[in-house]
Amino acid sequence: MEKASIQGLWFILFLVLGYYAFKWLARIFLPFLMQKAVRNFEKKAREQQGYQPQQDHVKEGETVVDKKPVQTKESNNNVGEYVDFEEVDD
Repeated sequence: MEKASIQGLWFILFLVLGYYAFKWLARIFLPFLMQKAVRNFEKKAREQQGYQPQQDHVKEGETVVDKKPVQTKESNNNVGEYVDFEEVDD
């Protein structure tokens, strides 16, 4: 009987130590594995959409400034006339 209880205690001890070892290793290696999985997912998504990286036609050392074109807002004066109204109590 005594031998069985000692074996049970060793089993529980190894189980607890294994849990904490797994937890510690997961904390170290899981971020790297997740980054790799996300990169693979992004790569496959780009391939499915036919994404091709843009090739720059700018020589090395040349400065290029891209500006968003200014859009002029056109006013539309032909929207109709303004009607002022008052509430009427019945």
